[in-house]
Amino acid sequence: MPPAVRHLVCAALLAALAPAWAQASRDDAAAAALRVASGRVLAVDRAQSGERPVWRVKVVTAAGEVRVIVIDVASGQPVPGR
Repeated sequence: MPPAVRHLVCAALLAALAPAWAQASRDDAAAAALRVASGRVLAVDRAQSGERPVWRVKVVTAAGEVRVIVIDVASGQPVPGR
């Protein structure tokens, strides 16, 4: 296996084995929100959604639309339906 492919496989395995207690940082939340709605991050605030902590990321798109993307703190993934 070529070294570049081996490095990619190792990186993927390490990412998949990340500890469950690892939490998404403010920067992680901003990056995840920009994958959902590209533009410029205006604010990142920590909040509660029911029982779980979330990041509320406010993004302004190139069209000037302001969107709030909710990111789960535990997983670093966008919360569906928000």
